[in-house]
Amino acid sequence: MKRDERGAIAELTAEELADKLLELKQTLFNLRFQHSVNKLENTSRLKAVKKEIARVKTYQRQLELSASAE
Repeated sequence: MKRDERGAIAELTAEELADKLLELKQTLFNLRFQHSVNKLENTSRLKAVKKEIARVKTYQRQLELSASAE
């Protein structure tokens, strides 16, 4: 993921982050399904989506902590 994309994630609101997380989880499910039936050509995409999910969760947690600190 490029720096611009990471910065774009950091600028999202809490609702947008939740939507993005849901979308990524659906993508991961589809990729896992494709992998199980041997239809997935690019297996590195699984790892990339997992990392992106972790980034979104990290930013969600940062928002929670900053909201509770205020």
